[in-house]
Amino acid sequence: MAFQFLFLAFIAITCSIALATDPSSLQDFCVADPVRSVPVNGLVCKDPKFVEANDFSFSGLHLAGNTSNTVGSHVTPVNVAQIAGLNTLGISIARIDYAPWGVNSPHTHPRASEVLTVLEGSLQVGFITSHPENRLITKILHVGDVFVFPVGLLHFQRNIGYGNAVAIAALSSQNPGVITIANAVFGSNPDISSDVLTRAFQVDKDTIYNFQSRF
Repeated sequence: MAFQFLFLAFIAITCSIALATDPSSLQDFCVADPVRSVPVNGLVCKDPKFVEANDFSFSGLHLAGNTSNTVGSHVTPVNVAQIAGLNTLGISIARIDYAPWGVNSPHTHPRASEVLTVLEGSLQVGFITSHPENRLITKILHVGDVFVFPVGLLHFQRNIGYGNAVAIAALSSQNPGVITIANAVFGSNPDISSDVLTRAFQVDKDTIYNFQSRF
């Protein structure tokens, strides 16, 4: 009886682990077909007979992004929207350019962890652990340094130099998603009620209206 119980427990644990991971691909690739709009978790596969090299490539990551904006940074994504061949592969990358003292504002990726590598300049990076600790884990990175942002956690980068900075981010999803906190909270459509935000941020309504007008 004890053996049967342990065996059943082992099977249950094994099944739960298997169900908690993405299924393995059952074919060499599944190039996204942007024409078809069947609602699936991901994108419909293009007919393999019509797949070509361009479905697996992207040009332009060597070009600097335009950082002439309010935050002083620019993200050039390379995900399944840019490379259809990334569909079902669970990976993507992005180039991030920073003007002097520019920031990549606090944000989260709901579907991906991120590995950031500094190619040029120096960055202050950090992420916040979940409630109730809300602990800031931060570090100064230089060229060649690598830092990991765990999936879903709020994180940021800031150029701490007088010159431009560049980083490459590798992400564990073909479509990691991004939620920029300031844009989401103060620029939602429709607006979040000022009654909610005044209580959340402990400020008056005029301050909330001012923030909302900026986004």
